[in-house]
Amino acid sequence: MAPPLQRLPSHPGCAQPAPPFHMAPPLQFLEPRLISPLPSATIAPPLHGTAGPTLPHRPAPTVPIAPPSICLPVSFYRPASAVYNQPHPALAPRPLFIYRQPCPAPAVRPFSAGCPRVASVRVGGKVAAMAAEALAAEAVASRLARQEEDIRWLWAEVHRLRDEQLNAPDRCQAEGPCLTREVAQLRAENRELRHCLYRLRLCLAEELSHQARLESAARAEAGRAAAGAQPPPSQSPEEDVKKEIDPDNEVKNPPNFMKERLKFFEILKKDHQLLLAIYEKKGDSSNVITVRVADGRTVKGEAWKTTPYQVAAEISQELAETTVVAKVNGELWDLDRPLEGDATVELLTFEDEEARAVYWHSSAHVLGEALELHYGGLLCCSPPGDGSFHYDVYLEDRAVSSAELPVLESMCQAIIKEQQPFERLEVSTKVLLDLFKYNKFKCRILKEKVATPTTTVYRCGPLVELCKGPHVRHTGTIKVIKIFKNSLAYWADNPEMEMLQRVYGVSFPDEQRMAAWEELQEEARARDHRTIGKEQELFFFHDLSPGSCFFLPRGACIYNTLIDFIREQHHQRNFTEVLSPNMYSCKLWEASGHWQHYSENMFTFDIDKDTFALKPMNCPGHCLMFAHRPRSWREMPIRLADFGVLHRNEPSGALSGLTCVRRFQQDDAHIFCTVGQLEEEIKGCLQFLQSVYSTFGFSFQLNLSTRPENFLGKIELWDEAEKQLQNSLMEFGKTWKINPGEGAFYGPKIDLEIKDALGRYHQCATIQLDFQLPIRFNLTYVRPFWLSPRQVMVIPVGPTCEKYALQISSDFFEEGFMADVDLDRGCTLNNKIQNAQLAQYNFIFVVGEKEETNNAVNVQTRDNKIYGEISVTSTIDKLKNLKQSRTLNAEEEF
Repeated sequence: MAPPLQRLPSHPGCAQPAPPFHMAPPLQFLEPRLISPLPSATIAPPLHGTAGPTLPHRPAPTVPIAPPSICLPVSFYRPASAVYNQPHPALAPRPLFIYRQPCPAPAVRPFSAGCPRVASVRVGGKVAAMAAEALAAEAVASRLARQEEDIRWLWAEVHRLRDEQLNAPDRCQAEGPCLTREVAQLRAENRELRHCLYRLRLCLAEELSHQARLESAARAEAGRAAAGAQPPPSQSPEEDVKKEIDPDNEVKNPPNFMKERLKFFEILKKDHQLLLAIYEKKGDSSNVITVRVADGRTVKGEAWKTTPYQVAAEISQELAETTVVAKVNGELWDLDRPLEGDATVELLTFEDEEARAVYWHSSAHVLGEALELHYGGLLCCSPPGDGSFHYDVYLEDRAVSSAELPVLESMCQAIIKEQQPFERLEVSTKVLLDLFKYNKFKCRILKEKVATPTTTVYRCGPLVELCKGPHVRHTGTIKVIKIFKNSLAYWADNPEMEMLQRVYGVSFPDEQRMAAWEELQEEARARDHRTIGKEQELFFFHDLSPGSCFFLPRGACIYNTLIDFIREQHHQRNFTEVLSPNMYSCKLWEASGHWQHYSENMFTFDIDKDTFALKPMNCPGHCLMFAHRPRSWREMPIRLADFGVLHRNEPSGALSGLTCVRRFQQDDAHIFCTVGQLEEEIKGCLQFLQSVYSTFGFSFQLNLSTRPENFLGKIELWDEAEKQLQNSLMEFGKTWKINPGEGAFYGPKIDLEIKDALGRYHQCATIQLDFQLPIRFNLTYVRPFWLSPRQVMVIPVGPTCEKYALQISSDFFEEGFMADVDLDRGCTLNNKIQNAQLAQYNFIFVVGEKEETNNAVNVQTRDNKIYGEISVTSTIDKLKNLKQSRTLNAEEEF
């Protein structure tokens, strides 16, 4: 037999011993992004072979850079202060947690307390020693090597057990497969840990080399000040900036931050290339990867070298040139970004929706470069739009003029001709705060929205931009560009924040698409509903009431006709129309959860020391209507319709005719139903919408919007709700797609987008599933008899009958019914019966001397229907039949 598995000795640098094989705690991912697959991490391999000092109290150990075998998933979480700001003694070792089932987990040693050799990186002829921070990465590498020893021992155990199984198969049958599965799992996770190690080292190297540069610059400045010398002029960055500018549009004095930023980026890039080169040089045969293309063919490559563009070029050069972006294992990926392991690669062209978004986002960076060069302002953000793109820029003392748009367009065309490559770099967030210290908006994004230790930046010519990416290979991929509009905006869509200048553009891979787009814009301007509304005297808007429509007599006629049509449709589908107040106390919105998530979009005012708000939606008010009296299961589903006026404080920059307003009315309806009725009700809503839209000749598409990040409630409830919506959509029969994370904070929803005469889609109807409001407002209904927690109440007519009442209650309880007895002598008989009815007991048994003599009960229901005296045996039999058959109207069928 194999010897028992032993506890490994505890390490002197750890306060607690390593857990034994059978006691390993579960895996704990304190910061999952640090161990997530490769796109967003930062760990470099140990820098063996580079120059640098060795700590005197310990010789440099030999640690393999790319372990050839297997490693385990780990949690590399460590507070930033511990990793970057603390001296060496503060880098306390942490235990490593592993989770395995059903096999016992191998013991894991804690971080080494020893001090491996300190590596260094040469920057500008100076050596920046990696001090305490580098020790963390070296400790990970050392620990990785020791884990490899454990794995090799485990693999030897597998072979030993297999050998024994040949002689004693029964004895080893249970142990052999267990260890084999364990080794297979470890082998599958080896590459992940190696990549994590690589990224951690890279991050630390960037931080330390950056700190060394700052200290070197400070010393140089101090030396010049002491000698009275002037600082030497910057050469390379300024030359690079001017080289990237077309002579016709040259900015003679580009902003100083552009030169410093570009210089900073180049240093970071050199550090990154040095570390990556060392990692590639130390690679082994395990770097060979298999790339599966979406059409089924496979291509061999090398990890950290082979790119999606090379994969596409191996298939067809034409395919490589028309590909906009790649999708690697389901994640959008730059074409020139090296693959990091075995992958399934999908090559996306401009015909794909995701590729178009990348194409237009890359075009926005071209526009951003032109804006920065022309105005010298602070770039803010550039989210891709629907069919176009825009960039927000902060110009403190000036505004963008429409007369300047042709100048910006010619600058963009010059940038495109230069075919400036998009360069991606993953950098520590701390370093990026220094890189973008000139731009308060980028610093806000880094501090408020970036939760990971690192994030990515992209360079395009002199532009270095904080961006998740991905992008096209170079600006030459963008063939045709047009800058067509400008407007005002606010930071974070908040009028109280800084005012920004927003510039819009559009781009395409050929002239034909641009011509088609321009033709479509001309037709859209001719069909603009705002123009038609004025010309036909239907409606108009006025600056004295922004976002509120003035309906003229003919417009009001159309409006009322539409309301009458929808009223008729509601009536046919058993909806009941209600009227509800226009304003409520903020206490209502706090109870519903809207105050915490939506208050910034509500119009509020104070009355009598209380805060009120105009209603932006009807659902909380309808909940009050449902809850104003007890509800029975017989009433379900309850369908309420409301045409009341709603107000939403939309940002002024978002207002757009009738498509985005602040004051409006809608055919708002709410259905209160049981869980069992849910799918049928959703299907009925879908049929309702199809009937209405087909009347007007609209076609539509369906989107299922799922759980957002700020959701309320339990994940299990969300999963079940989303599943029921999917079932209803599948049964409805039309094609639909999922919008991940686009649901409301209180529940998933189905959005319908209708298609207009120009082929544009507009989001109109929404089927919203809300399982939070019934909980928040404690909305309940009386259950049917078989499901009721209060089935029987026994009431004695006097004290002399209490013993018999207790006996009857006990008999029914033993038969499986929820039975109670009311022995309150302070209440009259009528009060007891009334209390039982209010408590929603399905059946009420009144017992007196006559019933006791006849072994019977006097039966009546919560609805005050009286059946009279019936024997106990007969009553039990009837209730059993009603319960077993799950009869809904048990009180009537009794």
